[in-house]
Parts: sequence; structure tokens; C-alpha cells
Amino acid sequence: MNYQKMLCSGLACLVLLMCPCRLTALAGSAVGYGQGTQVNQENIPLGALEFDTQYAKYGAYATTPDRNRIIITFDQGYENGYTAQILDTLKEKHVTAVFFLTGDYARKETDLVSRMIAEGHVLGNHGMTHASLPLLDEQSAREEIMSLHDYVNEKYHYTMQYFRCPCGEYSEQALKIIQSCGYRTVFWSGAHVDWLTDRQPDPSQSLAKLTASAHGGEILLLHSVSSTNAEILGELIDQLREKGYTV
Repeated sequence: MNYQKMLCSGLACLVLLMCPCRLTALAGSAVGYGQGTQVNQENIPLGALEFDTQYAKYGAYATTPDRNRIIITFDQGYENGYTAQILDTLKEKHVTAVFFLTGDYARKETDLVSRMIAEGHVLGNHGMTHASLPLLDEQSAREEIMSLHDYVNEKYHYTMQYFRCPCGEYSEQALKIIQSCGYRTVFWSGAHVDWLTDRQPDPSQSLAKLTASAHGGEILLLHSVSSTNAEILGELIDQLREKGYTV
């Protein structure tokens, strides 16, 4: 399975990163999440705060309430040879991260997934097939979540608790279904365009952008397929700590 084909198009994903979610996600209507570019006095994107206000009742969040902390998360759709390096850096820096797995990744990358667990990282659910939940009926949406939940539980003896909607597409009904499956939904309040493997962003520019946009309570979305992320991760963690954040 080619995960790049399942990802949003570059333009669509850029819209998700840049545009705040101003529309209420009515049942059955898909909304593309975006934290937006406008921030408050604490440098927190207004779109992320708006999402928290609207959907915390469904256990769905774009920031963490601890405003001294930054949580690093990785979406794991397919392996591009950088995850081991990323894990090495996280271990060196004494940082635990959240890795959102697809079913294809959980089945194929058993050594890396086992290492994530052994080194104290959190496994999250990114859908068995990376399907957009708002486009599925209720039974299919539950199957998309719980088939991967059950597989990881049986294969790795690990119980996942956090779900990330593929491509950031959600609806109010989808959030209700995720919650009823015993999950919290985790979006993000910081990200950069890092998933295009043939057009990787400049490392120095990416580092500057990520540190400049850092904020307390940030949930940072990264992709482990990125050579840039693998290169700058250690320095990024150091700089975030220098700013006074717990990572």
C-alpha cells in the first residue's frame, strides 16, 4: 500500500495547515481541520483554540492544557528509512513522542513498533486503512478504528487511546463515534509541509519556522518520512527547551 497516494494532495494539505476551522462540523459533513496563521498573545493559533472550545466535549483537542509543554507527534503511514534515526534522537534527548500508526505500518514495521513501545513512546491510532471517517457510515467508521485497535492489542499487547483523523478530515458525528470507541481525538496546533519526500523543505528554514511558531500547549505534527525532520529533530528539541518548554 502506497501511503503517499492516501495522503491529501499537497494543495489540500497546505489549506489544512493554513486555514482555521471556522465551520461547525455538522453530522455527516466533512470539515478539513486547520490551525490557521493568526495567533493570540501566547503565540497559540486561534484555529486550534477554536477547535478545543467547540469539540472538547467529544474528547477532541488540538492543544494540550499544560501550557508549559510541547508534545511531539509523528504520523506513521509508511516507512521511508528515517524512523530509527528519529527514535535514536528521541532516546538521546530523553523525549517520548506519540506515533500514530496506520494498519499497514503496524503490520509491516513490527521491529520499529516494538521499539517504540519498549522505549516508552505512545502509540496512536491513525485508522486501519487511513480512510476519511466522515465519508464512512457508522459501522464502517467503527471498523476503521477498532480493527486496528484490536490488531495492535493482540499483536503488541498494547492498548491505544488516541486517534488522529486521516488528512485532518472530521465531522461532529465522526468525533462522537471516536469517543464512543473509547478514544480521544488528537489534532495539532503546529506543523509544516514535511510529507513530500521529493520536495523536502530546507533544514535551516524548517528549524527556524518550527521554533518561531512554538507555543505552550503545542501538539506538533511531524511525519517520519521526512529527511528534514530526521536531520533537525535534535536541534529542534534543544531549542524548544531553551525557550523554557518541557518536550
